[in-house]
Amino acid sequence: MTYGVVGTFDSLNPFVLKGMRTTARGLWDPQYGSLVFEPLMLRSADEPFTLYGLLAKSVEIDDDRTFMQFNLDSRARWSDGKPVTADDVIFTFELLRDHGRPPFSNRLKKVEKMEKVGDNSVRFTFTKDADREFPLLLALSPVLPKHAIDPKKFEQSGLTQMIGSGPYLFDRVKPGEKIVYKRNPNYWGNDLPAMRGLANYDRITINYYLQDQTLFEAFKKGDVDIYGDGSPTHWRDAYNFPAVRSGEIVREEFKPKLPSGMFGFVFNTRRPLFQDVRVREALTLAFDFEWVNRNLFGDVYARTESFWQNSDLSSYGVPASDKELALIGDLKKDMEPEFLDGSYKLPVTDGSGRDRKVLKRSVDLLKDAGYVIRDGKMVDNKGKPLTFEIMTQSPDQEKVALAYQRFLTAIGVDVAVRTVDDSSYQQRSQSFDYDMVLKSYSSSLSPGAEQVGRWGSASKGVQGTDSFAGVADPGIDRILSAIVSARGQEDFVASVRALDRVLMSRYYVIPLYHIAQQWVAHRKNLMHPPITPLYGYSLPAWWDATAKAQ
Repeated sequence: MTYGVVGTFDSLNPFVLKGMRTTARGLWDPQYGSLVFEPLMLRSADEPFTLYGLLAKSVEIDDDRTFMQFNLDSRARWSDGKPVTADDVIFTFELLRDHGRPPFSNRLKKVEKMEKVGDNSVRFTFTKDADREFPLLLALSPVLPKHAIDPKKFEQSGLTQMIGSGPYLFDRVKPGEKIVYKRNPNYWGNDLPAMRGLANYDRITINYYLQDQTLFEAFKKGDVDIYGDGSPTHWRDAYNFPAVRSGEIVREEFKPKLPSGMFGFVFNTRRPLFQDVRVREALTLAFDFEWVNRNLFGDVYARTESFWQNSDLSSYGVPASDKELALIGDLKKDMEPEFLDGSYKLPVTDGSGRDRKVLKRSVDLLKDAGYVIRDGKMVDNKGKPLTFEIMTQSPDQEKVALAYQRFLTAIGVDVAVRTVDDSSYQQRSQSFDYDMVLKSYSSSLSPGAEQVGRWGSASKGVQGTDSFAGVADPGIDRILSAIVSARGQEDFVASVRALDRVLMSRYYVIPLYHIAQQWVAHRKNLMHPPITPLYGYSLPAWWDATAKAQ
């Protein structure tokens, strides 16, 4: 199997800040599989809250979840043949606490005591502020080999090839361009129930490309075996080439059963300009979705109106329950009634790109915030223009940003669009060095601690977190705490819907669009299970139909 990704890498360590996003893919990877490193337990792609034993053969936990004990599988081995031990687990958590990146560096903050129990078990006793989800996060944490890592050099490990316990070994690394993995013939977990049907290739190559168009051309030539397509116009128009016509390349659509997620322009509220919610609302209303959908995408998209649209967790079109209202509390006074009664909708324009009725609402909001149009420019009471920059990373993003720039020009707002290379984009994203950026927030049916990383006050000043909007609000923190502490489905749904309502009402993100399908083109020899899991197609479960069984 040969995968292709856009970007580069200068580190083979996915657990430190330097190695984020553009590190060697496949080491610790939800998309391609964690080929080298393994967690204590493995998540199912078809169940929102279920984990199965991997390095941990069994677990012990009380009903109140005050502790969790992992009992390691005595068969577990590192690729050099040494056993995976309780000492490795303790070493890993301490190593990542001291030298790792978020969220791994935060895992011990809610642990009162970590202790070795017997020869092969580790017990974590939790602090009083540990939530219901926390044991699952511990279970999904990686384990690293104590005997093969020098903590003093961990953050500068660079291209050092670390050993792991996973099903693959490094075969070849070409810095910044290619990583090749080969099957470990002595992988300890081949017969584990959780691993059956996974890790089906003898060799996995991941090639790096500077642009998505270059990656697609490599796919057309046969240098890459699979291409996930996120552009409806590209999916519609770009596949009239010989390999498709001959049947060598197959195109498939998959329909996951997940919420829509949120893709949109994100306001960096660390910037003084965007700290006024009226400004954020005005700029949100000015985006003409109907024009963009018709002229750029052939009317294939639906407008996103919720972070969990198309699921029971969404607040869209649903009045707030008494439990939600209690959770929202004092935040209600700053929310428009439409967000509470479920009637709020983003404006539907005439599709002209200059809908006067909608733009007048934007201008009125900006006037309330202290801005006025003077000589064709939107300025504040000191004559300073309302201007900002949108950072993009691809031609598709740039295309949408330029359309938005056009809409804002109509009301005198001066916007610059800057497209940067992948490396610069990731570095600036990690350090929050932007005014506005396009980001995608994936949504699952089991939201939890990742929401704290996105919207919690404690994440705002921590580089490398997903706090792209820079939110810090005690009321939102309270709702986040309710999400991760919920014991029953009713309380869980109420807390997620409450968060959805508040986030939408605060206009931290300009919602763009979504589509229900996942589009994948691949070589005809690649096969997958007949049933699409809850989370959509799962590449670690695919296989080569022409391969001979071992």
